Amino acid sequence: MSETSIAPGRWLTIIGIGEDGPAALGEHAKRLISEAPVVYGGARHHTLMASLVQGQQLDWASPFERSVAEIVARRGTPVVVLASGDPFLYGVGATLSRHVPADEILTIPAPSSFSLAASRLGWALQDVASVSLHGRPIELLYPHLHPGRRIIALTSDAETPAQLAALLCSQGFALSKIHVLEALGGSRERIRQQLAEYFDLDDIDPLNVCALEIEGAADARVIGFASGLDDRFFEHDGQLTKREHRAITLSALSPCYGELLWDIGSGSGSIAIEWMLRHPSLKAIAVEQSGERAQRIARNAANLGVPTLAVVEGRAPEALENLPRPDVIFVGGGGSEDGVMDAALAALKPGGRIVANGVTLEMEAKIMALHAAIGGSMTRIEISRVAAIGQMTGWRPAMPVTQWCWTKE
Repeated sequence: MSETSIAPGRWLTIIGIGEDGPAALGEHAKRLISEAPVVYGGARHHTLMASLVQGQQLDWASPFERSVAEIVARRGTPVVVLASGDPFLYGVGATLSRHVPADEILTIPAPSSFSLAASRLGWALQDVASVSLHGRPIELLYPHLHPGRRIIALTSDAETPAQLAALLCSQGFALSKIHVLEALGGSRERIRQQLAEYFDLDDIDPLNVCALEIEGAADARVIGFASGLDDRFFEHDGQLTKREHRAITLSALSPCYGELLWDIGSGSGSIAIEWMLRHPSLKAIAVEQSGERAQRIARNAANLGVPTLAVVEGRAPEALENLPRPDVIFVGGGGSEDGVMDAALAALKPGGRIVANGVTLEMEAKIMALHAAIGGSMTRIEISRVAAIGQMTGWRPAMPVTQWCWTKE
């Protein structure tokens, strides 16, 4: 029985290729490419596979979704898609599999850029932070900047390595080593390295990967793993859930894989930002009625490495209409306004959690009434810090916070 006949229903074939073109492909993959009536890929892919392709060559359309629709429309007839490296690691395979069932796809992967880079440097890939900056904000790197950390980053173009050097220097990591790995696996392969502080490499191939060995100065800006970042990390106008209250609140919110948080009355965005920092799968929408604060939230999110935080400028409850339904809700500001808590409770998914912090008597009365009516838990949070009292020191209490937590049945 031939390989092709093992799964006759797999009409869509995704083949990962490297810079060495057909040389690294097996005979089965070569035959599938040469026999395909239509082959999709980027211009570079078509150039690399020109000696094999006999059918129609189609470049990716813009927007990309147009090509996806064309491929789906060809369902049942042979289609080959050429991809870079491993199609299911930041690749086209993950996109196509959202539209085509897995049992209709045959995938033949090649080594990813991450694997090639790790093998060239002798790094254990499981111990490396793998980050894609290809078409994504460079700020995504911030949470990974810890002394001693190794990072492999996919880049967008020849300018990205210098941008990474500037970013590292701005955060106190000027002594970090940057390895620039160009055209891995091909005849043009080249590997160079420099310290971020002195980075001046030129003539960089647009097809490059950067590997970083992070070294920080004493004042380097490290975004720690624990909830409750120092307040100095956030730009704010006083509307900030303070560090200790934030840590307790994040614990009460209990982030779980893939959940969406609504942060209503977001202020500086600190809760939504720290929620997203807990895991890359977590999403959040910060709802804030002040335009100035909404802009500040976006800046804080970018500066702390979660630039994909969605910021909605508007007044609750009206601003909550038509938002994706949340798994978890935090109400920090404006919860005492008419209709806000009712709208939040109605929007929450079954099994979802809501945490509301009350500082004012009005908000405290609102959540105490909800506690009496539908249950949940109530906690009083009182924090004192040592502060100067004349020429001596003493405990200066922060405003107490009443916290209500409830799970929807």
